Amino acid sequence: MPRRRLTVLAATLGLSALALTACSGGATSSASSDAGSEYDLVSGGTLTVATEGTYRPFSYHEGAGELTGFDVEIATAVADKLGLQVKFQETQWDAIFAGLDAGRFDVIANQVTINPERQEKYTFSAPYTVSRGVVVTNEDDNAISSFADLSGKTTAQSLTSNWYELATSSGAQVEAVEGWAQAVALLKQGRVDATVNDQLTYLDYEKTNSPTGLKIAAETEDTSESAFAFKKGQDALAEAVDTALEELRADGTLTQISEKYFGADVTQ
Repeated sequence: MPRRRLTVLAATLGLSALALTACSGGATSSASSDAGSEYDLVSGGTLTVATEGTYRPFSYHEGAGELTGFDVEIATAVADKLGLQVKFQETQWDAIFAGLDAGRFDVIANQVTINPERQEKYTFSAPYTVSRGVVVTNEDDNAISSFADLSGKTTAQSLTSNWYELATSSGAQVEAVEGWAQAVALLKQGRVDATVNDQLTYLDYEKTNSPTGLKIAAETEDTSESAFAFKKGQDALAEAVDTALEELRADGTLTQISEKYFGADVTQ
């Protein structure tokens, strides 16, 4: 075969190979961006998650490290189950629902409590955190074993919290404090008899500072449930997340993450 024809044939084969490579690369990129297309995501193939990043132990930075926390790990595990990448957008709480409304992210993962007012405006996943209100006392104090026992006792509470209302409605005299740390200090000093707060706050403190010399003396029957929040109409995504949560619950992942941060299973 003449040299000229060989040269032309080689060039033709080379162009064909380039064309096939280009088509293959385009197909891979398209497949990646098409992942989760049925969920109408903000960014194809990626679950975009809003979280505060300053809310320990749920969503925070350890020093100058990467974003971590209970909610962060659960959202990451859910995205993995759905075959999606995950991207976190750190957003102040005051602006987080406005950002969801504006379509800047797909979901909020930031201990969003389910309540009737929010249910009217947003779609929620199944809860992944369940908590109660608790009375915390020094562990050697057996005088309080119910909320009724708070009558005539002194508790340390933030005056702007729901726990203040629960303490006063139970008959307690309240010593005003700025937050949990100050309440615990007064309790350990014997200047108050108890403090009323969220079970998760106590468990986090106990996990981080054990032994604390404190105990849960009583807890409410009613529970508070937190879940992922979506815009209304994101039913396909919410249902897929529910399925992922169910699988993560069944394989023990939710329990494992919970025990890492709280020393107990607070996911059900």
